[in-house]
This record gives sequence, C-alpha cells and structure tokens, in this order.
Amino acid sequence: MSTKKTIVIHSGGMDSTLCLALAIQEFGKDNVLSLSFNYLQRHSAELIQAAKISRDWGVDHNEIPLDFFPHLTRNALTHPAMPIENPKDAPANTLVVGRNGIMAWLGGIHAQHLGAHSIYMGIMALEALHSRYRDCSREYMDVIQGLLRLELDDPAFEIRTPLVHLTKKETFAIAQKRGILSYLWENTISCYEGISRFGCTTCPACILRNAAYAHIQSSNIYVGNSRASA
Repeated sequence: MSTKKTIVIHSGGMDSTLCLALAIQEFGKDNVLSLSFNYLQRHSAELIQAAKISRDWGVDHNEIPLDFFPHLTRNALTHPAMPIENPKDAPANTLVVGRNGIMAWLGGIHAQHLGAHSIYMGIMALEALHSRYRDCSREYMDVIQGLLRLELDDPAFEIRTPLVHLTKKETFAIAQKRGILSYLWENTISCYEGISRFGCTTCPACILRNAAYAHIQSSNIYVGNSRASA
C-alpha cells in the first residue's frame, strides 16, 4: 500500500464516517486510509458499509481481524446472545473494555508504517455520559496519544478527535453543511443490531442518532435519498 498522511479508524457508523470526510477534506482522498477492525462484533453490517463508503469516496480501505475480544471480556457487542442493557447506575453492557485504546494503538502503529503522523477517531464524550464508555473522552485519548508518541518515537503524533466535544445535533449540522447528511443517514450504520437508518430504535446508539434526526427534521432540514461524495 502507498504512503498515507493519516488513517481514519472507520467503524462504518455516522461519526467515524464524518471523520473520514473531514480527513479527505484536509489531506485528499489518496492520502487517507479507512481502517476497520473486525472484533467479532454483534453484526457485520457496519463493516460492509465501511468498505462500501470507502469505495464510494475513492479511499483505500483495510480491515484487520481482532478475534480475541470475546475471549478477553464479556459484553453484549461480542456476545450476541446477551440482551442489550443500559442501566442508569452502571456502564451499558455494550462497553467493550479496551476496544478504543487497542484500536488507536494499532492504528498508530500502522500509521507510522505508512508514513502518517496522525489517526482520526470518531469518539464523542456524550457516549461517556450516556453509556458510561470510559474510552470515549479526550482525556483517555490524550493518555494513549502520549504513549504512542513514545512508542513511535514521534513527538508530533496526533490522535485527532474532531467530534469529541460535540453533540449529535452538531455533527448532523456539520454533515448538512458539507452536503453529505442524506448520504450518511442512508449508508452508515450506528445501530448495535446492524439495522440501517432508524435502526432498532432502542439501543443507546439509536437513541442518540434518532434524537439528532428528529431535531434536524423539526428544523426543516431534509434528510432523504442521495449519493454524495466527500
């Protein structure tokens, strides 16, 4: 694979795909790699969409297997028989302990191999608030970034998290401004059950996504069928 200027950790969901669009805007599609991880998650639909989106936008794409997660920890994302639960006084049982840190670490190593000095991650602090995901904060990523700078001997290496302090409504607004909101709505999958658009409507990811959609609709911003490029 040719050298790249950045890698986007790309789940196939709306947030990471918006990060992909932002990376393409800054570096150009030929200088960006979409990198997905198959950690035996609850469904494969998001991985299929990550590959499709990459093809649509003319971006190189790679998928790396991480088949060890179900052997390390138990959660509803890697053990599909478990019902999804999001209690008010504990983390959602969809928390995959260590997932974002490991993905950032591996993404950083691959970035250096490709000549890049940054990776993008679509984490949002509201996930930490809503589902108590401990690895969805800038503070968490600052720790991983510091370790990667040591590991890679690259004091300028960055983990870019452009959405981390935004609300879902604000990310929808960014996508709308770029003219890709309808494409993201139709082609990304955020639902933990792998259902497109409105999803299952009950998992934590669908609740946040659909609330933002309702806000956009109430603001008279059309979200319909389209094919857009970054």
